[in-house]
Amino acid sequence: MAFSFSSSSIATRTASLALATPVSASPSQLRLTKSELSESSSKPTKLEIGSPIIVTEAPNLLKTAASVPCLRVNAGLVKPGDVGRIVSRKPKDVWAVRLSIGTYLIDGKYFKPLEFNE
Repeated sequence: MAFSFSSSSIATRTASLALATPVSASPSQLRLTKSELSESSSKPTKLEIGSPIIVTEAPNLLKTAASVPCLRVNAGLVKPGDVGRIVSRKPKDVWAVRLSIGTYLIDGKYFKPLEFNE
């Protein structure tokens, strides 16, 4: 099986690719703007490392926050109303939460900050 390329077809494709590629601006012309996603988030972020939280809904699966994580079914280990503290933040609104039974990676939709009534 033989392949043949003509130099004119390669030059034409390169020229059309060059026209489709945007021209880069110099650093003095770049403007930084805030992400619209962060401004439109409905849940204000009051969570920090060390913040107390309360579990509002029990997740179906639990992932341990150990150096070698283990994914297990939540067979009543974490229940709504359990209280813990945030240990660290992970990508995509996942938090390492220290509970009385251990430290687990829990999605932010399953808990809320614990507010004290004074």
